[in-house]
Amino acid sequence: MEKEPKPAKIVDVRGTICPGALWEMLIAYKDAKVGDVIAVYSSDPSVKEDAPAWVSKSQNELVGVYDRKGYYEIMMRKTK
Repeated sequence: MEKEPKPAKIVDVRGTICPGALWEMLIAYKDAKVGDVIAVYSSDPSVKEDAPAWVSKSQNELVGVYDRKGYYEIMMRKTK
């Protein structure tokens, strides 16, 4: 079993609604270096579809979508 990578940046937007999580992820993405992993913590269920769709559209790498206790974690790696 592959180990989850350690994120360079954690964006904790639990308690906010869409598009808050996606907006904050974009801000972190702009500040990240190529190869950095960004983790987004959100309690909004729409993040499970919205964030991976953006990651795919932007041609970055989706590391994983995790259902944590009380929130969702989206992990992406900046490739561009």
